[in-house]
Amino acid sequence: MKQVHLTRGLLGCSLSLLAAPALAQTTGTQDFDDIVVTGKAADANVGGVTLPATAKAKVGLDSSFIQHETPGQTINDTLNMLPGVSFQNNDPYGSAGGTISIRGFDGSRVSQMWDGFPLNDTGNYAIYSNQQLDPELIGQATVSLGSTDVDSPSASATGSTINYQTRNPSEDFHVRVAGSVGDYDFMRIFGVVDTGVITPFGTRLLLSGSKSTNDVVFTDKGKIDKTQFNAKVYQPIGSNGDFISIAGHYNRNINNFFGSVPLSTVGGSVGTGSGNRFPLTRAERFYDVADCVSSAGVACGFGAYDYRYNPSKTANVRVNSRFTLADRLVLTVDAAYAYTLANGGGTATANEGFATIGGQRVAGYVGSTPYFGGVDLNGDGDTNDTVLVSAPSTTHTDRYLLNLGLRYDFNPFQTVRIGYSLDYGRHRQTGELTTINGYGLASTPFPSEAPLLDSTGTALQKRDRLSKAILNQAFGEYRGRFLDSRLTLTAGVRAPFFTRDLTNYCFTTSASGALICSGRNAATDAIIAAAYPTYQGPQNRLFHYSRVLPSAGLVYQLTAPLAFFANYSKGMQVPGTDNLYNSFYYAQGTSGAEGAKPETTDNLDAGLRYQAGRVQAQLSGWYTVFHDRLASSYDLETNTTIYRNLGTVHKYGVDGSVSYRPVRALTLYAFGSYLKSKILNDVQASATTTYLTAGKREAGAPTYTFGGRVEGHAGPVRLGIEAKRTGERYVNDQNLPVVIGGVQVYGAKAPAYTLVNLDARFSLEPLGLNDQTYLQLNVSNLFDTLYVGGFSGTTSTASLTYAQIGAPRAVSATLTMGF
Repeated sequence: MKQVHLTRGLLGCSLSLLAAPALAQTTGTQDFDDIVVTGKAADANVGGVTLPATAKAKVGLDSSFIQHETPGQTINDTLNMLPGVSFQNNDPYGSAGGTISIRGFDGSRVSQMWDGFPLNDTGNYAIYSNQQLDPELIGQATVSLGSTDVDSPSASATGSTINYQTRNPSEDFHVRVAGSVGDYDFMRIFGVVDTGVITPFGTRLLLSGSKSTNDVVFTDKGKIDKTQFNAKVYQPIGSNGDFISIAGHYNRNINNFFGSVPLSTVGGSVGTGSGNRFPLTRAERFYDVADCVSSAGVACGFGAYDYRYNPSKTANVRVNSRFTLADRLVLTVDAAYAYTLANGGGTATANEGFATIGGQRVAGYVGSTPYFGGVDLNGDGDTNDTVLVSAPSTTHTDRYLLNLGLRYDFNPFQTVRIGYSLDYGRHRQTGELTTINGYGLASTPFPSEAPLLDSTGTALQKRDRLSKAILNQAFGEYRGRFLDSRLTLTAGVRAPFFTRDLTNYCFTTSASGALICSGRNAATDAIIAAAYPTYQGPQNRLFHYSRVLPSAGLVYQLTAPLAFFANYSKGMQVPGTDNLYNSFYYAQGTSGAEGAKPETTDNLDAGLRYQAGRVQAQLSGWYTVFHDRLASSYDLETNTTIYRNLGTVHKYGVDGSVSYRPVRALTLYAFGSYLKSKILNDVQASATTTYLTAGKREAGAPTYTFGGRVEGHAGPVRLGIEAKRTGERYVNDQNLPVVIGGVQVYGAKAPAYTLVNLDARFSLEPLGLNDQTYLQLNVSNLFDTLYVGGFSGTTSTASLTYAQIGAPRAVSATLTMGF
């Protein structure tokens, strides 16, 4: 870590500005911001909440805050205790996913970064909260509430960014083992070994592993099973902060879907089918799913949502490094490789025989039906049947990342950096099939590893795509301090150049992405082309996008503890691959074939930040203008995503937080946000349908949030209680009740709700054990509140929205032993 020792005169007026530690961005951004006034770094942290003293509105949490949450919990749930952040967890333990938004930006517009590398899906930019790092290894996490850093290699961040960082191995040998048990048959074991320094050069290493399982929380039909391994080697170089670190990660989730039900108050019973409804009482949350009934050795042919798998396997290797090349000249190099295999989706009714196209019999996947061309799928000795099969959408991604940065200090007050970022994702989207066994489950969670074959030996697929999502980005940033360091100015620019190299091996039959897939059979493709000359056949298309995205900011120190900050940035999101593949329906060179326009935003933040030892506070106002705001909603029944362009949208609001430690044994924390969005125009859905969205709010985002935490220590006991109120969320962009078939099935808004969590830690040191051995109790949703969990909004008032049932109360206990 670089240190700048300022004179006594400068120290008094720049204390707050320079005291904040860097938080979990790329190595280049950490190095650029990592200037610490000796002896004052602790002033930036009160109760585990950090306020980085930058021109951007940022709020963070350190490991002391993260560790009091339920062990194994996703970091996104913990970040729900920050202003502007709204997260709805699908289960109490964080292994089943969830829905996040920041300042109303949904997850696809929030860049989630781990050790400086993006975690968003390369195709649809989704964030998968159940695939994050074990929280015991997270050293710090921060949220940039309305902007991103100039070197962030993101194709999706029109606004907010989440960054978190793996802690370094300790310099001394340590072992930590923790075991947890809880409601819903929750069991988890976690262990980590820090080797300490193991070479004369200061090399140190950590190795960790965890295993957690639990039942899904609303039925007795599903399981959640998560395994994770991590390793990190840290090699310091010299004494000026140079280093190389290499980290590895593997995560495997085998989960069942559950709890996503129609957002409707009309229906016979609670459940996941289109004719079911949302629970009206807490008892109704625990719904029944029909049993799979089959004769010996014969699949039952049961396709209920709760029997479906939602598995994933992810792995990555990350390299971070910093090298001092000469006095005042520093090079940072980050590189990574990431692998993903995941799927999710439903079932299909397969036909053992042939489809008829143009008067000829063919095998293939036609619309929603796979035809196997004479394969006995159910083993009854003929090929005359229809058989239910598992038909998820599979994604296999190989991703390569590189981030180079060069920083030069003209003097202690003038700094500039330049650099280059590469994000290369090879994104394979397929739809292989597998059988359903006698228990109603897919024979394998990953059908792509053992797919069903048609009579020609071809794996039938409902989609067959190869995408290359490529980002080349140049960036630069300047920072200068003026007026005896009372004023800090920053100015930056990033120039991303995006290429989407897309190959569709199927025929596109509608603008919503419907397909006919032959399995790349040339003869069958010729038959399809002759029978349907207007369909666009297998082909490759290139899409190019580029922008110059400037940013500028300032921090002005009004007094020693009080600073004014302001920041402007321009953001951009390139259309996702699913959206672009829909444009394949249109012939190249015709209207519609160019795909959706990229979104752009103009983001402005301004506020006050107060930091004075035992108290820190921040209040910021913000305004964002969206251009070509693209919205999407997922249809569970058809396993498709529907896109809509809302045109220009204005968003604005206020965020604030305050942390106070009146005495050493007591910490108080409070936060709150207000959000307003305004769609400027009506949406033309078709030649005959116009959605009345002008002047209305965007769907899915809470109108306000506020909450807080109280934590106290007394002898061997530490007790914390935290609460958060999440405001109403509109179900559709017209802000009207949902009416289907002339019947109102739901109101215009999902109601506000309040969640309270409790945690207690009891040190076992009084029993003669060491100070690293303790028992921890966690209670999430203490008062067992019934609430609407995550959902994606729609534009139509006649569309059924599916929403997760909010996670119920769960109690867990963890015994941690360390030495």
